[in-house]
Amino acid sequence: MELTRLPSTLALALALAFLSTPHRCDAASESIIGSRETCDIEGEDVTVDKILNTSCFRCICKNGFVECLKQQCPNIEGCYALLDPRDDECCHRCTGCIQNGIYHASDTEWTEENDPCRIFVCKAGVITESKLRCYTPCSHPKAPPPGKCCPICEGCLVNGQKVTEDRSVTTTEDPCVTCKCNKGHLTCAKQACPTLNCPASRIVDESGECCPHCRGSARFFSPPKGACMLGTRLYNSGSEFYADPCTHCKCINSAISCVRDTCPVLECPKEHQVQGSHCCPNCLLVEESRASCSYGGRTYVDGENWKLDSCKTCTCKQGKVRCAMPQCPPIIFPCPPNSKFEHPEGQCCPRCVERDGVCTVFGDPHYRTFDGKFYSFKGPCRYQLVTDCFSHTFSIRVTNDARRTKFSAWTKTIAIKIGDLKVNLGQKMRVKVNGKKVDVPYRIPNQLDINRTDESVLVNTRIGIKVLWDGISFLEVSVPSSYRGQLCGLCGNFNSQIKDDFTVRQGRVVQDPQQFGQSWAVGANKKMCIRTPRIGNTTRQRRCRERKDQRLCNRLKSQIFYPCHKKVNPAMYYKACLQDMCECPTQHCYCESFMAYAHQCKRLDIPLPHWRKATRCRTVWDQPISPTNFARRLH
Repeated sequence: MELTRLPSTLALALALAFLSTPHRCDAASESIIGSRETCDIEGEDVTVDKILNTSCFRCICKNGFVECLKQQCPNIEGCYALLDPRDDECCHRCTGCIQNGIYHASDTEWTEENDPCRIFVCKAGVITESKLRCYTPCSHPKAPPPGKCCPICEGCLVNGQKVTEDRSVTTTEDPCVTCKCNKGHLTCAKQACPTLNCPASRIVDESGECCPHCRGSARFFSPPKGACMLGTRLYNSGSEFYADPCTHCKCINSAISCVRDTCPVLECPKEHQVQGSHCCPNCLLVEESRASCSYGGRTYVDGENWKLDSCKTCTCKQGKVRCAMPQCPPIIFPCPPNSKFEHPEGQCCPRCVERDGVCTVFGDPHYRTFDGKFYSFKGPCRYQLVTDCFSHTFSIRVTNDARRTKFSAWTKTIAIKIGDLKVNLGQKMRVKVNGKKVDVPYRIPNQLDINRTDESVLVNTRIGIKVLWDGISFLEVSVPSSYRGQLCGLCGNFNSQIKDDFTVRQGRVVQDPQQFGQSWAVGANKKMCIRTPRIGNTTRQRRCRERKDQRLCNRLKSQIFYPCHKKVNPAMYYKACLQDMCECPTQHCYCESFMAYAHQCKRLDIPLPHWRKATRCRTVWDQPISPTNFARRLH
């Protein structure tokens, strides 16, 4: 068989042109250059005139700054056959494949109905066909189910490693073996790696990985009409060639299809594997079966399992150590918005997990909802702060006290209800559980943990709800991401959409925070809760600004909080500070705004450890004024 290629000089020239072709980076669709803009309406959409391709970005007001998030695009790492976006698109795409008139996206695989053991994979415009090699780690496998290729084993255990239905497992001897569990039935198989379409210098073969992969990405170079390009080599239409000793390919009308041999499954350790005369490695030694295994200075009897580390589990099979480990899903870094990277101690795989939702209440009360909407609502009554509106697993209510003022209110008490468990938090960190006063720390096994610091009481519940209370008027509620879209109350609905946070009890969305807040009043005397809000710049407000309030609140804009200013605009908290000081003649009312700002900074991994000392904001334990005296002095 004659293998044909384009002339070597032309191929070399085109290869160099391909390698030097820059990856197109459209400034309108990849990044935004310019100064950072501030904003006032937290959580609202913002139109930025400087962005030409507005369909690629969504800009919102977050932490007092305009934050523009690019549309999430598919992962293109390793693709050297990129297609530029069309005029109505924002993302580069990797070239797909067409077989029998059907389009298949890159990195997808499929089979034919009449032969489930025949696997096709599309990778950057190249189709790779191979045959599955079945592997049965049990003594008495059952016949393959209809439409499936490989026999099945009862139970989902491979070399002592349990296979869960959400994650595949491979063996350390042959990382190309993939075992999956479906309803208690185990299936293991090995398939050939896809043919790579990138320059040889960009191919990475990492130890312990099944398949080599391409590093980086580049735009697709269009070869002459009918010709094909694989890596940096060009081939005429109709030509056949070997991409490597295992892979036979054809170029037909600019499309490459390859047939690749699948190597046998190996059960010997890596150190006993050698490259054979063909493309596949072989096991070098055939050891006699023994009744025990030696590993790490210990002896294990035949059939005994042990855990090697957080990932690997091993077993002794006829004198040979066999190990297996789960296949971790790829991590896209950095993690998507509203999520964080974590690698829990004792667990094999790192992951991106959604952050808990946090609702903050402070001062005269100001609210920052789970989705980030910032508003003030001065209602002196009892309100539904947050509740599970669908499954009714928990409820948190707050009582706001006017404290003898005409226009203001501060959070006075919190009532938490989870099933039959009731927790009440009061002023100066007083705590009741099921109606009885308790000393902190306090614990009910598997239900409740209440702890205390110098600054606050922290309530942890078995369902993941956390409440932090400073004993004056600062409150923070954290809920797991599993509650997304299930909540209602003054803290909003936690659905990642800020526009509908003002959803009243009846289900309508309103714009007025007073109307929204009053709809969540609870108790028999709801009509007594209505209070006319303060309107306009009254004489009292003007007098407030002329006092020392500005000087005290200005500390938010000082060097004390400077490390956080680039991440969280202090303007909202400064405004809240001034409002609070108008109704509060004591010298420490500004501290609630400072505490709210410091907590928001901490959530963004910007600690401010010395802000209390620098601002003279003392904790509840060393406040000289009792709640009763506080109310008297307000009047």
